[in-house]
Parts: sequence; structure tokens; C-alpha cells
Amino acid sequence: MRTKRKINKIVLNSSIVLLVSVLLCVSCYKETTTPVAASFSTAFVNGDQSVPVQITITNQSTGANTFEWTFTGAEPSKNTDENPGTIVYNKAGSYTISLKVSNVDGSMDSMEQEITLVEGISIGFSMEIMESNYAPVEVKITNTTDGEGLTYAWTFEGGKPGTSVEQHPANVFFESPGEHLIFLKVSNGFESFSEETNITVAPNIEAVFDWKVDFFDDDYQAPVTITMTNSSISATSYQWTFPSGSPEMSTEETPSVTFNTPGTYTIALEAGNGKRTHTATKTITIHPNTNIRTFSNIELGINNAHNTNVKGAFFSTQLRAIFSANQVTEENGEAIDIAFFGLNNSFGFNKFMTPDKVATNGFKAIPNATYTKFINSQEICDCEASLSISEFDSIVNDTLLKTLNIKETNNGLLQFDNSIVPRIVLFETQDGRKGAIKIKGYVDDGDGSYIICDVKVMKE
Repeated sequence: MRTKRKINKIVLNSSIVLLVSVLLCVSCYKETTTPVAASFSTAFVNGDQSVPVQITITNQSTGANTFEWTFTGAEPSKNTDENPGTIVYNKAGSYTISLKVSNVDGSMDSMEQEITLVEGISIGFSMEIMESNYAPVEVKITNTTDGEGLTYAWTFEGGKPGTSVEQHPANVFFESPGEHLIFLKVSNGFESFSEETNITVAPNIEAVFDWKVDFFDDDYQAPVTITMTNSSISATSYQWTFPSGSPEMSTEETPSVTFNTPGTYTIALEAGNGKRTHTATKTITIHPNTNIRTFSNIELGINNAHNTNVKGAFFSTQLRAIFSANQVTEENGEAIDIAFFGLNNSFGFNKFMTPDKVATNGFKAIPNATYTKFINSQEICDCEASLSISEFDSIVNDTLLKTLNIKETNNGLLQFDNSIVPRIVLFETQDGRKGAIKIKGYVDDGDGSYIICDVKVMKE
């Protein structure tokens, strides 16, 4: 019996020890339970708070092993990952991001954060010049920027007005010529965008003109025909006034006008562009018609100089040009009315000849050549026509030349040498224009030798 009681006592003692151990362990477990704290932070990708918006979530919770994310209005809208990464919002507004966390001990916590997203900005505008780019320029601005709750800051460089904060500003006026900046800055409170363009205002209107005189009228002796050259700036219409001219008025851009009467006249041009006008004037003096054309220091080469194209021997009083062998053409041949023959640089044998007979004197024939009468040697011509050096020098009109009865004679066509200087040679062209040549010098330059002369001839 003692043995049995002893065993029971041992069992009882062991049970007590076991119970105490269990109680100690339970007490020990409760002391090491981990609390849960929900925490997270958000960041806008690239700092962009206008939709579409990407937000990066960083989980900063402690003690949790389960996570329940809710992203109202986002894609995705829910997530159970510890770190959900990046979420996307496509519509502006205020949204709540919430997180619930817990652990195996049954500890729970939660956190919410509100975010506000604004409309994205799609900036844009266009401009329209209302009439023309001549000052003053009126510009209509059309704002095509998308978005709500936006602010606008317009700058119109050199314009009236110079600035505006209206979404749709009033028309702007630009007065000064040149480039003007139109600038728009749009903001949604978090970020700003800008766009710019330029408007060009044409230079101020200015009437500018001159004229070109007809080739045969460059002595400005009546009648004179001129063609206007128009260099007006920023002009689209023209009103010309030509006192005593024909015509007296014109609206052409570059008209031609003829003045038939000597005098001094004021030519006026009023240029316009539909907005403004500007007038410029110039005077022109038309001289009385002397019917005389004067040429000074004409150089005519000897045969070799002409044929080798060193210095021409043919002259046109109409074209006012000297021609060597290779310059004679079908077009200018009929205008050549003077031909000089110089045998060599000794100038012992010289004469002027009709252009249609040059082929008989060592020259190539002139195409479409005309006939000109010449009196080479007045001293032996046995003719009525006579003109002295002093008379030649005194010619200022056609009075004296008209009285000359120029008839060719055998003696008058004979050659002359360089013993008489100056020498007067008379001529009459096929179209009846009378003239005189004063030979002033003989220049020995070898095969390039030439004579120097003045020519006076009737224009008609």
C-alpha cells in the first residue's frame, strides 16, 4: 500500500510540474506577440499630377504578412501583394488609396491616403490674319487647348493688348513692322505648358519709283518715252499721274508714258494696300528736240584691226555701237550706216564707204546692208555741200545739216590721207538722215591702228 501511495504521489507531483510548465509557456508566448502597423507612401511618376497619372506605391508597414490594397478609380483597383508597384489613373478627381494589414497573431491595422489628380493639358492655338499683313494687322486667336480648371497667360509682343488671361482673348492689333511673338502659358495648378508662334507685319507702305528711258530718247529731247520702274514697299495698288504725258494717268504697276512737249513735269505715284496710302513724286525735264545725235571720240580701226576683231571699222548711228568682223549679224547688219576703210597704220589711204559695198574693199559682206552717201574729200569733190570745222563744232540742232545737198561724186569718194587734221566727211543715210564726221586724230598701233572721230547726225 505504501508503494502505491508513493507512486500516486509521484504522478501527482509530475502533473503539477507539467501544469506549471504549460502555464509558464503560455505566459511566455503572450509576451512575444508582434503588433501590426499599416503604413505606405506614394509618389507621382515624373512628378506628373495630370491624367493619365502613374503612382508608385511603397509599402512601409511592419509586423504584417497579409495585405489588402484598394485603389478607387485606378487600374488595377485592388491588389494583395506586399508591394503593388505602380498604379494608373486616367480621370481627374480625388481618390482614396487604402491598405488593410494583418498577421497570424490576428493583429490588424489600416491606413488611407487621399490623392487629387488634375486634368491633363493638351495645349494648342491658331491665329488668323483678318485682312492682310499690312499694318495695322488684326489677328484673331483661336484657343484649342483641352482641359478644365486651367489658367491662361497670353503675351502678344508689340500687340494691343499686350497680354490677356482670357481663355479666348479678343482680337489683337499689331502696328510695328517685323516679327512679333504670340506666347501662351497654360497651367492646371501643378504644372504648366507653353506654346508660341510668330506673326509677321509687313514693312510700312512706301511709294518708290524711277524710270528707264527709251534707248532712242536718252537725250531727253521731245518726244521722250519712259517706262516706270516700281519698287514700292507693301503696296498692292498704284495711281500714277503724268502731267502733259500720254497717258496722263495710269493704274498699271509699271506703265510707259510719252512726253511730247518740252518742260519740267512732276510725276506722282500714290501707292496703296487697302489700309494705307503713300505718295512719292519726282520731276522730269524734257528738252526741246534738236534732232541731232552727237557721238564723241569714236574709234574706228584699220582693215586688219577690224578683220582680226581688235577694233571695229563699222558704226551704227542708230544702235550707237561699233562692230568688228565677228560682231556683225543678220539682226544688226541693216543698222550699220558707216564703214571706214584704212589700208594700214601709215594712214596714207583712207576712206568712208557705203555699207553695201564693203565686200569690194577686203571686208566680209554685211548682211542686209544699206546704202550711205559719202563725201570724203570736200576739197576736191566739186559738189555743193560744204561744212567747215567751226560749223561742225557749232551744230546744236539740225538746221545746218538739213540745208546740205549731199551728192556723191567720183572725186568726193576718193580716198584721203592723214595730212589734214581735223577733216570733215559728210554723209547721208539710206533713210535720209544727214550727218558729218570730224576726224580728230590717227593713232598708230601697228595692226591695231585706228582713227578718232566725232559724229553728228540727224535723229530723223
